[in-house]
Amino acid sequence: MGRHTCLTAVIDWHGHYVVAWRLSDTMRACEVVACSEAAHRGHGTPAVQNSDQGSVFSSDEYVSLVRPRGIRQSMDGRRRWADNVIVERWFRTPESECLRNSEYETPARLRAIIARFVDQYNNERVHQSLGYETPAQW
Repeated sequence: MGRHTCLTAVIDWHGHYVVAWRLSDTMRACEVVACSEAAHRGHGTPAVQNSDQGSVFSSDEYVSLVRPRGIRQSMDGRRRWADNVIVERWFRTPESECLRNSEYETPARLRAIIARFVDQYNNERVHQSLGYETPAQW
């Protein structure tokens, strides 16, 4: 494909369910905000939203999304690897299981590969930490 793409995902900590994801060709705050808004619309407003310390998560645009909604923003802190471990592990999974082995010449093809992976992850893939149930069952 030759272009850089950025994947944003919002994952429920309790059930590991991917509630929203977004693929874009830039890593701008508006893309992360759009993904978070989709998650909130479809699954409610969380009490806490974890993220890494990237500039998009400390941007005025992102903070303006979470603060007025009463969402506590928790950023991955120094020596606090556990704050963001679920989403970090999740990002490694599609990369190692389907993206490295897939041919995708267009953003639409990449989006379809990721959509298929997210559907399988949420609805078919059992997790030991969930008592061998799927995230959708939780």
